[in-house]
Amino acid sequence: MFWDKKDQKTLSEDTIRQSLGSPDWLSGVRIDESGGVTLIIEADPNDMERAETLKIEAEARAMSLEGVTDVKAVLTAQRAPGEATPAPKPASLKTHTSPRRVRKGARLSEEAVNQGQPQQAAQIAPIPGISRILVIASAKGGVGKSTVSVNLAASFAKQGLRVGLLDADIYGPSIPTMLGVADASPGTTPENKLVPVSAHGIETLSIGYLTDPDSPMIWRGPIVQSAITQMLNDAAWGTPENPLDLLIIDTPPGTGEAQLTLAQRVPVSAAVIVTTPQEVALADVRRGAAMFAKTHVPVLGIIETMSWFEDPAGNRHAIMGEGGGQKMAQALGLPLLAQIPMLQSIREGGDRGEPAASVPGPNAELFTEIARDVALSLDALQTKKAPEIIFED
Repeated sequence: MFWDKKDQKTLSEDTIRQSLGSPDWLSGVRIDESGGVTLIIEADPNDMERAETLKIEAEARAMSLEGVTDVKAVLTAQRAPGEATPAPKPASLKTHTSPRRVRKGARLSEEAVNQGQPQQAAQIAPIPGISRILVIASAKGGVGKSTVSVNLAASFAKQGLRVGLLDADIYGPSIPTMLGVADASPGTTPENKLVPVSAHGIETLSIGYLTDPDSPMIWRGPIVQSAITQMLNDAAWGTPENPLDLLIIDTPPGTGEAQLTLAQRVPVSAAVIVTTPQEVALADVRRGAAMFAKTHVPVLGIIETMSWFEDPAGNRHAIMGEGGGQKMAQALGLPLLAQIPMLQSIREGGDRGEPAASVPGPNAELFTEIARDVALSLDALQTKKAPEIIFED
């Protein structure tokens, strides 16, 4: 952890056993001072395939507990008295069976999947001072997700909303640079909560404010989980009397630890998926959409970036492919929220720390329209009265 966290829960053997369903095959649990857990699993020597499955499932369940930094499962096997040990095959003997093919669709058992499912959104406690949380995601890197996050946040801020932006891309934090505050540092309150850095009317937090930009982020999953949850829960985003209208979370690419942490521990209101038109990116979009479906996070739609390049003569060139975002949206039953062309001015604005959405012009109008659609979709998801997001023309 990079700052102290109070009231951290203490791990216990009972807690770990309960998370695994108190199975008979768990013969021992060891916990070290750093939060490392060793599980001792009594395996059936005649069914080692099932034993390996139990090992994988047990490690995954224990790893999801708060405070666990590492999990190692050890298999032990005992044979009944008088039971013969199967004789190993002579090394010279060869079988002439057909080679086995690895089948697609490998997965954990249904029990493991159900055990690992995150809580329903209604069961996750709201974060004080935050009204709604919008996740901007892409299952593939380099598609412009951070650009979309920054410019959507700037568009909402221009409408007078109180907006926060959390850079959850631990390994490649780019939000400080894109907002022109790379050298800023968050303050702290008397209660030791982080005070977000303000830029362009947006309250922001990023691991980039807290680490040396030249140091590689060689962090394992549990530390990434801790960093994200602390930047969410141990920060002064707002108060019950004056909450953020919207917190936008710029997630890292993929469907790994960061996304799972957000789905399991954060009351996410909805998500938006960003992609480019080419098939390589669209294949990952399918995985991202499936992840949100399994974690019960509504997806508002798809934003396609790099849709085309327009030359000085006004001719459009589909450098990254054409129509991929629309086809994918139709296949998934989602709206295509926007197609954003390759525009040098948007790239330049991000490089110099001035979001295109904050500068009057066609680019700002484009992102305002996207933000309007997102706002309407967020309002439609609400089952109870929430602060209404209103755009003024």
